[in-house]
Amino acid sequence: MCGIAGIISNDPNKVTISLLKKMTDAIAHRGPDGEGHWISYSGEVGLGHRRLSIIDLSREADQPMHYDLPSPSGDGEDTRYCIVFNGEIYNYIELKESLTSQGYRFKTQSDTEVLMAMYDKYKEKCLDYLDGMFSFVLYDKIENYIFCARDRFGEKPFFYSYKKGEYFLFGSEMKCLWAGGISKEVNNRMLFNYLSFGYMENPQDLSETFYTNCTRLEHGHYLRVDLGSLDLSMHRYYDIDWKNINQGIQLKEATEKFHELFYTSVKRRLRSDVTVGSSLSGGLDSSLVVSVIDELKKGTAQKQNTFSAVFPGFAKDERRFMDFVIAKTNVEPHFVTPDNEGLIKDIENLSWHQEEPYGSASIYVQYKVMQMAKENNVTVLLDGQGADEILAGYHAYYLPFFNELKKQSKGTYNQQFAKYKELHSNNIINGLTGKTLGDRVRDISPSLVKPIKKLKNDWEQLKNPLFNRDFYSAYKNEIFETPGSNFSTLNESLYSSTMKNGLQQLLRYADRNSMAHSREVRLPFLYHELVEFLFTLPATMKINDGWTKWIMRETFTILPPEIGWRKDKIGYEPPQKNWMESEEVKRKLIESKIKLIESKIINAQSYGVSANQADINPFSWNLLMAANLV
Repeated sequence: MCGIAGIISNDPNKVTISLLKKMTDAIAHRGPDGEGHWISYSGEVGLGHRRLSIIDLSREADQPMHYDLPSPSGDGEDTRYCIVFNGEIYNYIELKESLTSQGYRFKTQSDTEVLMAMYDKYKEKCLDYLDGMFSFVLYDKIENYIFCARDRFGEKPFFYSYKKGEYFLFGSEMKCLWAGGISKEVNNRMLFNYLSFGYMENPQDLSETFYTNCTRLEHGHYLRVDLGSLDLSMHRYYDIDWKNINQGIQLKEATEKFHELFYTSVKRRLRSDVTVGSSLSGGLDSSLVVSVIDELKKGTAQKQNTFSAVFPGFAKDERRFMDFVIAKTNVEPHFVTPDNEGLIKDIENLSWHQEEPYGSASIYVQYKVMQMAKENNVTVLLDGQGADEILAGYHAYYLPFFNELKKQSKGTYNQQFAKYKELHSNNIINGLTGKTLGDRVRDISPSLVKPIKKLKNDWEQLKNPLFNRDFYSAYKNEIFETPGSNFSTLNESLYSSTMKNGLQQLLRYADRNSMAHSREVRLPFLYHELVEFLFTLPATMKINDGWTKWIMRETFTILPPEIGWRKDKIGYEPPQKNWMESEEVKRKLIESKIKLIESKIINAQSYGVSANQADINPFSWNLLMAANLV
């Protein structure tokens, strides 16, 4: 796990070690164990790296790394490739064995060297063989281009700024680009949509960020930059066929395959030359990860460290569920209780790391959990993220599930809906799911959503204006197209969450929070073969008799029954409402409003409340986030 940065320019005077160092210094937190910088003989390519040592701790595994191939003349070796790589290739051992049998030789024990050999063997098709999380840039001296790629689901970040024929700058975080000379300018179109409707991404273009001149390489994509012309070409290499469902699969076959793939994933993600621990929230996903690791470690002297956030006295505190797992496993538990004072103290640093708005104070909770792991010298943590999106863990998935059943079989629909109501009628945490007004509008006509949003916005601005008049006038017609949410099948909804709108935000939070403390997070549920298999399962294996994640509950009996068959869904939820009522947060909110007013973004009497008043409402968090951008 590391941080990468680089400059490609048609003007070698703009590719310097000092500038590369500024870019990597900006992300020193991503790699405190070493740094490296390299410029090509032509002077047009500069690559920089910050290293967090995880696999092969020797200096031989430092980056930028060069790969030597047999010289065409037969008189030695020729350095063709140079790479900077952020992430892990979990199946590097298996890939290395295959490459060695085909004549490849290796000087290190690192996965980085294996990645370069894979590229030499298969070029861009090497991405199909990788089980991992990654973003990397590889320079091919012979073909005279750079190749950039990002993992299938977006676990590792990659940002770039490009001007055709002139330059291409890249980095693991946007702050690399600013350090490299790209101006830091807020993308007001994104800011307008965020403050108006809560969009934290452009649902139609995930490459767009909250800053101009800064583009996100989308997950599952690679790009090439030709060094002769500095032309850029973009390619998608990964997708999921969510329509391919195996209706004939039997439960026994499904549970056995799920069990096999998940254990393979966890085993690979335990590969490390440094200490590995786990996050434990008390939910099904993290509890399963901890339980499987415990089973794999049986008979060894190794004790698993777990890290959790608890909130004594809070109705949604999950400590009792954590204790069920702790009692059943051989773990060393660690607990932290974040509070509102810590949030205010840390919010600027947290926002500096996150770079773009984040959804709630739960992100701060994750930040403190990662800090605790650092304090206990645990470098790698396995986590349960991704399971909700592929196994239908959120209660919002009931709607597309029932939409699908209605079309397939009225009898099955009636039976499943009755079981659902029976199970959740007394669920005080989540309750029964119903259609929102937006869902009903989409039922009538999806094309009505955008004009209705605009009318509502215009009315609010006229009646009780939030925005500065000029700001609103400039961006009122820039409303993003709303993604479809009234899906006709469960798989279509899961696909949207996994590959379009949802999971990538959560992966961004996890990456930035972990790397803020120089920790690495690994996600066993995002093993692509496992994801693809789960997408082939019928809907009633994911939701059944009212239970979400039904196939997971059926497969893994190692879970304590109090967790395996719990019906509520919480996840990293702090007492945010109480925090927001504190005097410290109110003061911060007033500061944020004044900053936004001075930046001519919001009105001095936003929603009828003066700048020196802190009216706490669901929108208050958005104001805090917006102020951190400008």
